[in-house]
Amino acid sequence: MIEVRPFGSLGQFQNDWLNANYHFSFSEYQDPARDQWGRLRVWNDDQIKPHSGFARHGHRDMEIVTYVRKGVITHRDSLGNEGHTRAGDVQVMSAGKGILHEEWNEQDEPVEVFQIWIVPEETGGEPYWEAAKFPKGDRAGKLEVLASGRAESNALPIRTDGEVLAASLNAGQSVTYDIEPGHFVYLVPATGAIAINGAQLNARDGAAIKDESRITVTAQEDSEIILVDTVAA
Repeated sequence: MIEVRPFGSLGQFQNDWLNANYHFSFSEYQDPARDQWGRLRVWNDDQIKPHSGFARHGHRDMEIVTYVRKGVITHRDSLGNEGHTRAGDVQVMSAGKGILHEEWNEQDEPVEVFQIWIVPEETGGEPYWEAAKFPKGDRAGKLEVLASGRAESNALPIRTDGEVLAASLNAGQSVTYDIEPGHFVYLVPATGAIAINGAQLNARDGAAIKDESRITVTAQEDSEIILVDTVAA
């Protein structure tokens, strides 16, 4: 089953500094049909205006993966971490028993990010934050694991049975992905246009996938895809 969720059908929020689109129920946008997908709880498509951002606030018991699509996001937290994550790179914040953080666009141009929250398998634990560079050339024509709870040595760690992967595809290129029985996959093309087993997606559409043993993603134009694979909650 592949359920395409067009970008125009997503939940929306806008104020003077943030333009957000929600793939899942979040804040004042509530859709019982889009509450969660396996352990994937949140996929927010955020555009943050220059010199603005999320003031310090708290989280607990959530694995929060930020994929930067455009610009630079600046992170600070109550553990003393500070980092600048650039387009194509990833940061992970494992909230554990509790952490305060803030995320800012300190640049003169808008920042665009995917904010992905995955439910951990165990609550509590010491919080941590980490970021890593993932050059797009390294994932040209293939899926690369960005964050994982499955002992991937080069991936950022998360405390759940799940993975976040990405690929950069030229027009006409395809990549396949095998799905374990009972797993839930959610895929979004950050840019471009693709077909997944024949289902058509444009940039920033979502595809909720289950009960498929394998998917083939074919780029109809130069595309960048992000994929999350989790188990049932």
